[in-house]
Amino acid sequence: MSRPLTVGAFSPSVLLRTAQRLGLPDVAEVPVASSPAQFRALLKGEIDAALTSPDNVIAYRHVPANPLGLTADVRIVSAVDRGLGLALYGRPGLGSAAELAGEVVGVDVPDSGYAFALYAALEALGLRPGDYRLATLGSTPRRLEALLSGGCAATMLNAGADLRAEDAGAVRLAGVPRPYLGTVLCSLGAAPAVRTLADTLRETTTAILAGRVDDLVTEEAATALRLPPAAAARYLRRLKDPDEGLVAGGRADVESLSTVLGLRRRYGTAPDGDLLSDLGDERGR
Repeated sequence: MSRPLTVGAFSPSVLLRTAQRLGLPDVAEVPVASSPAQFRALLKGEIDAALTSPDNVIAYRHVPANPLGLTADVRIVSAVDRGLGLALYGRPGLGSAAELAGEVVGVDVPDSGYAFALYAALEALGLRPGDYRLATLGSTPRRLEALLSGGCAATMLNAGADLRAEDAGAVRLAGVPRPYLGTVLCSLGAAPAVRTLADTLRETTTAILAGRVDDLVTEEAATALRLPPAAAARYLRRLKDPDEGLVAGGRADVESLSTVLGLRRRYGTAPDGDLLSDLGDERGR
């Protein structure tokens, strides 16, 4: 008997779990601690695919100075969402962004897509790199825990963690530049089983956007993301939001990818030239 297809994810994927409820067989979701851990597992064959930021695909395909120090034939198989509420959040009780000066700000790793979005958000609020202290905290659930326990004063949150933070009194300070692409499904090469998964996720996206599976989605959001009913309903609305929600058709559009690449070039490392044209089979479709 063949093993199930394994997908590494930072936060539980309500989209994937809804697809499983609709009959998607033999797929196992594996939590990952950070983006380097996710791509180390992908490159070693410990997972078959990753739900991740498109910036990570750029980094591990084109940037040898990435945290693992190597590149590979990593490809976008399908675009998934436009950030699901990705925003900069401050600790409960924060009065203004100015209070973050000298404080600890949490990132997955400093040279990564959500970190670049955080730098842009803080700069728009008047804080430049060096005005605050960075802490490498890993995945979104870990950063949420740190924000609420005092381990950091601000961080980027999304995918239900933002809603839990708001319910706990955290302060939303700024969103991300638009248009933006938050999550893609990627793999090494063009594995047929991952393409089949991408097709199923696109079909499930169509069902969610059409309102055919609202009850399943809110049940999975409540269970997987530990959201109370009101927050689970908000999460459902966010999935359907054209600016922040699921990507109909799974196409990674050039404009949104350009925003992600532009943030990397502004705050991180990227070679010159066209880095977007070969990220996937027509960038995910």
